[in-house]
Amino acid sequence: MSGKLSEKIAVITGGSSGIGLAIAKEFVAEGAYVFITGRRAAELEKAANEIGRNVTTVQGDVSSLEDLEKLYAVVEREKGRIDIIVANAAVGGLAPPGAAASPEHFDRVFNVNTRGVFFTVQKAVNLLSDGASIVLIASNAHYLGIPGFAPYSASKAAVRSFARTWAAEFKDRGIRVNTLSPGPIDTPIMGTSGLSPDELDKFMQQIVTSVPLGRMGRPEEMGKAALFLASSDSSFVTGIDLVADGGMTQL
Repeated sequence: MSGKLSEKIAVITGGSSGIGLAIAKEFVAEGAYVFITGRRAAELEKAANEIGRNVTTVQGDVSSLEDLEKLYAVVEREKGRIDIIVANAAVGGLAPPGAAASPEHFDRVFNVNTRGVFFTVQKAVNLLSDGASIVLIASNAHYLGIPGFAPYSASKAAVRSFARTWAAEFKDRGIRVNTLSPGPIDTPIMGTSGLSPDELDKFMQQIVTSVPLGRMGRPEEMGKAALFLASSDSSFVTGIDLVADGGMTQL
């Protein structure tokens, strides 16, 4: 099948729902073969059925080195290389402001959002093709001082830093590394905030009022943005942060 990602092999962590699933669908539509990961087998199976073709699921948690090694063993056995990595797996969650945030909350966020991203890339280096593209999913929260988001925002700021460093480290192989920073997107991660349904609705209404375009983003829009960074359309782009947040951090 022809397309912008024809014959490309992509790994998408957290690909069973939300932004990750939307990216997987977009990549397959453009000709890629995708490996998607997730922690829950039932969600992975459902996602694979939605994608429909050119997909392999590998159950696992990106904060587990053993699970990452299992993922890349499957990729190596089935395809032998990786042309695109989308490090998307993440957890959200509000924390009490300041010193009241628990160590457990902090560790959970950093283990998945930061440690998970770091080792998702590190463990893949030997399988990466020269000229590959790495897309790290960050968040516009790393630009903003949002009360209750200290661990989450800091975890995504670290992801942004990884992109700069890796873009420099991998440049001799022609490997491009960029971040995509979504704003508020209507995805299941919103349900991991720890808020009650009523509190979550109120919080999201407040967030939407700060978006110049006046709405939440759609996962499919992030799929299009990730496609740009993954494809040759962005062949002279590396080290950037593509902010897709309806203007929240720009206006």
